[in-house]
Amino acid sequence: MDKEIDIGKFVQKINQKLKYFFKSKNFKYIFISILSSLATILVIFSVIIYNKNIILDKIFQLRNQQISEMINNEIASDTTLIEAEKLLENNLNEKILNEEKLKQEALENAKKVTPKSIVDIVRKANPAVVSISLYRNIPKYELVLNKNTKKIEQKENGSERQNVGSGSGFVVSADGMIVTNRHVVDVKNVEYEIVLNNGGTQSAEVLAIDPIYDVAIMKISNSNKKYEYLELGDSDTLNVGESVIAIGNALGEFKNSVSVGIVSGLSRSVTANGRSGLVERLEKVIQTDAAINPGNSGGPLIDTYGKVIGVNVATATGSQSVSFALPVNSIKSIINSVKKTGKISRPYVGVRYVVISEELKVDRDLPVGYGILVVKGSGKDDPAVIPGSPAERSGILEGDIITTIDGKTITRDEDFAYIIRTKKVGDTIIIKLLRNKVEKIIYLVLGEAK
Repeated sequence: MDKEIDIGKFVQKINQKLKYFFKSKNFKYIFISILSSLATILVIFSVIIYNKNIILDKIFQLRNQQISEMINNEIASDTTLIEAEKLLENNLNEKILNEEKLKQEALENAKKVTPKSIVDIVRKANPAVVSISLYRNIPKYELVLNKNTKKIEQKENGSERQNVGSGSGFVVSADGMIVTNRHVVDVKNVEYEIVLNNGGTQSAEVLAIDPIYDVAIMKISNSNKKYEYLELGDSDTLNVGESVIAIGNALGEFKNSVSVGIVSGLSRSVTANGRSGLVERLEKVIQTDAAINPGNSGGPLIDTYGKVIGVNVATATGSQSVSFALPVNSIKSIINSVKKTGKISRPYVGVRYVVISEELKVDRDLPVGYGILVVKGSGKDDPAVIPGSPAERSGILEGDIITTIDGKTITRDEDFAYIIRTKKVGDTIIIKLLRNKVEKIIYLVLGEAK
C-alpha cells in the first residue's frame, strides 16, 4: 500500500528551505546578477532602438556589397543574377526618391521662412564676419659710415612687426572655428590676428589647409569665449537671379564692407591667379555681380534667409561686376571632418579617368557622350584603378564608363570630382557603369585620401 503524503508538512518544509535560501548570501548574489543582466539587456536594447537606422543601413550595405560582388564575379546562376540586378536597381531608385524627398522638404521648409531685409541680415551676420591679418617680424636697416672704408653701408638694426597680408573669414561654430580661403593664410613664418566686428583682436592658428580646394580652417586661440557664428545654407537650391550679400574686409582696409547683388551664374569654371603666383582651376563656382574686392577673399556670400551659400574667392580682372564664390555644399564635409578629427579628410575613390565628351565618344567609339572613362595614366606606375583602393575593392575595372553616382548623371556641369567632394569618408555610394556596353550597378564605400 502506497505511503500517504502529508501535504501540510511538505509545504512547511518547502517554505523553510525558501526562507533559508532568501536569507543566504547566494540569494543576494543571484538577485544582483539577475538585476545586472536585466539592466545590461535593457541598455543593449535601448542602443539598438536608438541606432536602428545606422544598424539597418550597415546591414543594407553589407547585403548589397555581397550582391554586387556576386554580380561582378559572376558566381551565381543567371536567374539569381537577374534578381540581384533588379534588387540593386530598386535600391538605387529608392535612394534617389528618398534624396529627392529630403530635398523637396528642405525647399518647402525654406519657403515657410520669410526672407529678411538686408539690414537685418547684415546686422545679424556682422559679428560672425572677421578680418584676418598676417604679421611677420621684418629686419630694420640703417645707413652707417664704415670707419675703415669710409663708405656708407647698410646695417641691420633689430626688427619690427609688419602687416604682410590680409583677408576675410567667418565663424562657423561657437568655439571660434573660422572658414577662409587657403590663399589668404597659406604663408610661412607669420602670426595670425583676428579682428572682430567690435574692434577686439584675438590670436588664431590654422587647423587645416586643403591642398586642392581653396579652403582653410582656422581657430581663435581664446576658446573660453563663445562667439557668434553663421549658419550654412544649401547652395544646391540656388537659382540664377536670387539676391545675395557679400561681406568682407574690402581692400584689406575697410572691414565688414557690404555689397549686394544677384546670382549671375552657376557651375562656372574659372582659372584664378593667387598672390604667390599659384594658378588654380576653380570648378562649380557661383558667379555674382556683388562686388568682391581684394581683401574680401574668404568672406561669406549670404542668401536672403541669412545663411551662407558661398565663400568669396575671386573677382575677374578688369571687370566691373563679375565675381566668384565657392559653393558652401562643397566645403561642408571639410568643416565637419576638421570638427571631428582636427584634419581635412577627403573622400577617395581611387580611379584615373578622362571626362567623356562628344568628341571623345566619336574618337573612341564609346556608347555614351557623358560620364567618365576609367583609363591608366601615361606612366607605367599610373594604373587606371589604384591597387588597394575602394574602386578596386568594389570591382571597378579599366575601361569602365561611370555614368551616374547616387542617381546623378556625370556631366561637365555635374562633374565627378564635385559629386565626390560633397560626400563624406565612409559614405556608401551607388555607381552605375557600362562595361562592354552592359550596364552594371555597384556599391562603393568611400575611403580617405592620403
